[in-house]
Amino acid sequence: MAKMHPCGDFRTSYRTDATLFPTRISLYFCIASIIAACFAPLFLDIYLLNLAIQIAYLGIAALGLNILVGFTGQISLGHSAFFGFGAFASAWINNTTGIPVFLCIPLAGLFTTAVGMIFGIPAARIKGLYLAIATLASQFILQDFFNRAEWFTGGASGASASPFSLFGFDFDTDERFYFVALAYFVIMYVLAANLLRTRDGRAFVAVRDHYLSAEIMGINLTKYRILSFGVSSFYAGVGGALFGHYLGFVSVEGFDILLSIQFLGMIIIGGLGSVMGSVLGAAFLVLLPEIMEYLVGLVGSTSWGNIPAITSGLAYFKEMAIGLAIVLFLIFEPDGLAHRWKQIKAYWKLYPFSY
Repeated sequence: MAKMHPCGDFRTSYRTDATLFPTRISLYFCIASIIAACFAPLFLDIYLLNLAIQIAYLGIAALGLNILVGFTGQISLGHSAFFGFGAFASAWINNTTGIPVFLCIPLAGLFTTAVGMIFGIPAARIKGLYLAIATLASQFILQDFFNRAEWFTGGASGASASPFSLFGFDFDTDERFYFVALAYFVIMYVLAANLLRTRDGRAFVAVRDHYLSAEIMGINLTKYRILSFGVSSFYAGVGGALFGHYLGFVSVEGFDILLSIQFLGMIIIGGLGSVMGSVLGAAFLVLLPEIMEYLVGLVGSTSWGNIPAITSGLAYFKEMAIGLAIVLFLIFEPDGLAHRWKQIKAYWKLYPFSY
């Protein structure tokens, strides 16, 4: 007689409900993915490694924004400014004190946390559109600070950032820095996944779902709203520090409002309130321009590429692809790629009774 497997959700305790991996297969899949990622430099060229590194540091910053927006229900239109503050802070700490880069990166995250919590204070009393405007103000305030504080950012000249080094070994190539980005990526995502299983993580979700009910249950709304800004800023600062030390140079022009919108696009496309969705969204927006560039070049190599109207139209379409993707996801897949992945898994798990 065939062995029967139970169908349904049989979690009977908070311990089983808060488990990080719901099944052994998901645990093994995660371990196998990390091992495969460690061997990626053996098979990927410099171009693909560069894209993987971009996904890593942008995915870390996007996860911080998802904790704020997706899990706590707040809003921020100034995330790129905190991303830039982390990049400048890490370079400044290393250049002025000589502290090793591997320590400067988390220190930059802590500095950015303090700044983020200061700008998060308005979240204690305002919400919705008013909070969005307040965070937009933080974007312009920090951008102006970057331009004026030459002692911190180098002003219009920018600031140099030393390569990541450990025990005298410099990670100054894409093949080497890939492992640095991967290590920080795994650590930050594991920390976020565990944070959301704790009392504070559940409080974030309670504030998002119904703040009046959360307050009645004894949750301090002011504390957790400001704390979520702090956690979000920490992730932005660490991601920005990795970005700065990877490029070796940090410029004030790279952290404008457009980058903040792209961070929002990452969590919308990936899925609000999903840890996995943050990296899916970051990967989508990093790879989309490259795919569009390839398609435009492919069409340009054909006879259609000789028609000026088509050539200019394709170039324009390439520029609007990110905005179009965000709009299409909001209309047709508002829960993001993470939700679609869950539906695919549920389909195979329940087949042939997927209904």
